[in-house]
Amino acid sequence: MDFAAEFRTITPLSEMAFRLAVASFCGMVLGIDREIRGKSAGLRTHMLVALSSAGTTLVTLEIFEMLKAAGHTDMDPLRIVQGLAQAIGFISAGVIIQARRDVHGLTTAVNIWLCSAVGVGAGAGLHALALMITIFAAVILTGLHFVEKWVFHQDRSD
Repeated sequence: MDFAAEFRTITPLSEMAFRLAVASFCGMVLGIDREIRGKSAGLRTHMLVALSSAGTTLVTLEIFEMLKAAGHTDMDPLRIVQGLAQAIGFISAGVIIQARRDVHGLTTAVNIWLCSAVGVGAGAGLHALALMITIFAAVILTGLHFVEKWVFHQDRSD
């Protein structure tokens, strides 16, 4: 058994590790706000969503490149990303709660979905884009929370 062949990939392993690290870091940044506010989907959830999305994207790209090298050019890798987006939408829906005419969890649900997009970007090697999305989202989540409290003089839990 050739163990070296088992670890051979189109994308260098160091690049894969970096992409997964970027996704995990971005998920961490986006999960901090939810963790601080005591939401059920916090730091670990966001990190794992971003990491799993990056991993799925890397697997998709590797499969696509392997099939392309073997002469199969009819695969559309975007179909896997589309399936991932639908699955994350289902998971995100699980954090939305409706009680007494109030809906809670929408921001957390959208943040989970956003973490998936960041993970896809990081997995595809679009590091700058993944980091930019993370920065914009962190400003929106944290910065606007204080603006809402100041302008509306109320505590909006989510």
